Amino acid sequence: MDAVTTTTARLDIISDAICPWCYIGKRQMERALSGLSGEGLSFSTHWNPFQLNPDLPKEGVDRAEYRAWKFGSPEKAAAIDARIVEAAAGVGLEFHPERIKRTPNTIDAHRLIWFAGQNGDQDAAMEAVFRAYFIEGRDIGERAVLADCAVAAGLPRQAAEDFLAGDLAAREMRAADQAAREAGVSGVPSFFLDGHSLFSGAMPAETIAAALRRGQGVLRGRQGRNTPSVTVPR
Repeated sequence: MDAVTTTTARLDIISDAICPWCYIGKRQMERALSGLSGEGLSFSTHWNPFQLNPDLPKEGVDRAEYRAWKFGSPEKAAAIDARIVEAAAGVGLEFHPERIKRTPNTIDAHRLIWFAGQNGDQDAAMEAVFRAYFIEGRDIGERAVLADCAVAAGLPRQAAEDFLAGDLAAREMRAADQAAREAGVSGVPSFFLDGHSLFSGAMPAETIAAALRRGQGVLRGRQGRNTPSVTVPR
C-alpha cells in the first residue's frame, strides 16, 4: 500500500468564548479533522476573536436579566437554552446554563487565548475557557477564573496572571474583531481555509469534512496563481 502524503493547511476559526455553537462546532470540527487525517489532509487550527456582545461593561451583566431582554422574555431565553443543551448533548457535551450567573465581557478571554497561542497550546486554552463557562458555569470575565483556565491548558499560572493583570493585546483583539466584521463575518463560528472563507455555523462533522476536502482541492488547483483571499486576524 502506498504511503499517504500529508499536507497541512491553515484553518482559522473565528469565535466568541460565550458562543455555545462555537463549542459545539469545535467538537464537530475535531471529528471532521480526525477523519481527514487518514486521507493525508492535516490542518493547523487557529482561534480568532469575535465579540457577540461588544458593548458589555467590563464586569459583565446578570445573565438572566440580559437574556430576557435580548430574547424578549425569560421563557424564550429558557427555550433557547433547552435547544442548545440538546444540541450539545448530541456531540457529547453536558451544558449547564443554569449554573451561569453572568454574561461576561470576553476581551480578557480572547487575550488569554491569544497568549496561549504565543506560549503554548491555543486549542487547549479554548477548550478550557469553553468548559469553564458552559459546563462549570464560571464567570470567564474574572481574571482568576481565566488563570485557572490557563493552568488547565498547561500554562504557568504566574505567567498567565501577570499577562492578564495588564492590557497587552486588548487593542489587537478589538482590531481583530473589527477586521473579521469587515471580512464579512456576522455570525460565529466562521471558518477560513488559508484565508478563504468556507462557511459559518456549527455544521455536522461530515459537512465540515466535505468543505475542507473541497477547499483543499481548490487551493491545490490555484497553487502558483494569483488568487484573492481574506486576511484573517492573527
